[in-house]
Amino acid sequence: MNSSSSTPPPRASDSAGSGTEPAPTAPAPQLARSLGHGQIAMIAMGSALGTGLFLGSGEAIGYAGPAVIIAFAIGSLIAATIALAMGEMASRHPVRGGFGTLAAHYLSPYWGYLSRWLYWIVTVAVTATELVACALYLAYWFPAIPVPVGIVLFAAVILAINLTTVGSFGAVEFVLSSIKVIAVVVFMLVGLFLVFLGTGAHPAPGLSGLTADGGFAPNGWAAVWIALSVVMFSFGGIELLSITAAEAKEPARSIRTAARTTIVRLALFYVVSIGIVVALVPWRQASATGEAVETSPFVTVFDSIGVPAAASITNLLVLIAALSAANANLYAGSRIMHSLAEDRLAPQVFSRVTRRRVPAPAIAVSCVGILAAAVLQMSGVAAFGYLMSVVVFAVLLVWMLILVTYLRFRARRVEGATFRMPGGRVSATVGIIGLLAVFATVVVRAEMTLAAIVGIIAVAIATVLYVTVVRRRIDPAHIDDAFTEAELVRERQAGSSR
Repeated sequence: MNSSSSTPPPRASDSAGSGTEPAPTAPAPQLARSLGHGQIAMIAMGSALGTGLFLGSGEAIGYAGPAVIIAFAIGSLIAATIALAMGEMASRHPVRGGFGTLAAHYLSPYWGYLSRWLYWIVTVAVTATELVACALYLAYWFPAIPVPVGIVLFAAVILAINLTTVGSFGAVEFVLSSIKVIAVVVFMLVGLFLVFLGTGAHPAPGLSGLTADGGFAPNGWAAVWIALSVVMFSFGGIELLSITAAEAKEPARSIRTAARTTIVRLALFYVVSIGIVVALVPWRQASATGEAVETSPFVTVFDSIGVPAAASITNLLVLIAALSAANANLYAGSRIMHSLAEDRLAPQVFSRVTRRRVPAPAIAVSCVGILAAAVLQMSGVAAFGYLMSVVVFAVLLVWMLILVTYLRFRARRVEGATFRMPGGRVSATVGIIGLLAVFATVVVRAEMTLAAIVGIIAVAIATVLYVTVVRRRIDPAHIDDAFTEAELVRERQAGSSR
C-alpha cells in the first residue's frame, strides 16, 4: 500500500522565505497489496469459523432447543447485511483501517476513532482466548505441558506467521481455514447420510428428532430471541473483509467475491451443521456440551458411525480452528493499530513497517492480550469473563457503526462500487433493527447485562481520552490521503482491466 507515511510532507508554508528547498527523503515502506481473492475470503472464514461451531453451540441449543436453527438463520441474515455493506464500501474505498477509516470519513473522526479502538480490543482479547484454547487442546494429548507454556508455544507460531510477508500469512491462513472448511463439509455429508439414510446399527431418524422432546420450540419462541445473543457472535470475524482491502491485490474484485462467498458459506455451514446436530442428538444432551472435547456434538456424530479416535480427530480440528482464529485476529489487530497510528490516533511508532512491509510494532503491541493470558493462567485468576464482556459489547457497536456508515455512504450516492448490497438502505436498516433486538437481551440475559455495563464504561473512558488528548492530534489530511491512495489504486486497476 502506497499511502502516506506517518510523517506528513512539508507544506509550502513550511519553507516559505527560507530560500532553500527541503531535502528529498526516501519514502517509508508501506503495507503491500499481496492478498488474493481466495486468501481474503479464507482470512474472514478463519476468524468467524472457529470453536463456536465445533464446541460452543451447546449454550444456544440450551436456550432455544431445535428452534436454534431459526436463530442461526436470522443471525445469518443480519451478518449478511454487515458483510455486504462492508463489501460494497470497501470495493469503492479499499482504505487502510477498513470500516474505521470509512466511519471517520462518512460520520466523524470520533466514530472512526472509537470503532477502531474498540475493535482492536476485540482482536486482542480474542487472540488471547483462542491461544488459551489451543493450549488446553494440547493438554488433552500432553497433560504434562502447563497451559502457560502451551500459550507461549502457539504465540510463537502465530507471531512467526504474522511477521513474514502478508502473502505468506495469507497462504498459511488459507491452508488452516481450508482444513476447517473441509472438516465441516465432511461433517455435513456424514450427518445428512445419518439423518436420512442411516446405517444398520443406527436407523435414519429423519427430522423426527426436531420435535421429539417438547416440540420444535420447547422453551417458547422468546427463547429464540435470547439464543440470538449467543448465535450472533459465531459470525464475529466478518469485519476482516474490510480490513484486508488495504492489502488486496485487486481490492474491488477480491472484496466483491469474498463478501458474497463468505456469508453464504458461513450461513450454510452453521445452519446445516446445527440442524444435523439437533436432528441426531437429543437437544437436552446437545445443550449439555461443555468445553471437553469428548462431549462435542462432532464427536457424538462421528462416534455414532464408529469412527475410531473420534475425540482425537475432533481435538485436532478444534485446535486448528482456534489457531487459525488467533492468527487471523492478530493480523486484524495489527492492521487496525497501524491505521490508528497513521491517522495520529495512536503512538506514531505503530505506523512503522519492516522491509517485508509488515507492521511489526503494531503486531507486537497487539500481543499484549497473549501476555495477559499467560499471566492469568499462572496466577489462577479467572478474569476473562469481564474481558469477553467488553468483546460482546464492542462487536455489537462496531457492527452498528458499519451499517450507519453505509447509510451515509448510500445517501451521498457514491458511485464506483463493484457491486451493490441487495435492498441497499432498506437491508441496512433491517440489519440495525436486528442488532438492536440482540442488544435488547440485556434485560433478560445476565451475560449481556454485564456486557452493557463494562462496555459503556469502556466507551466512556475512550471518549474522555478523545476529548482531552486525541482530538487535537487529528489531521484530516491523513484520512484524506488514505482515500486518495485508495482511489489511485482503484483507477489503476480499472485501467489495467480494460
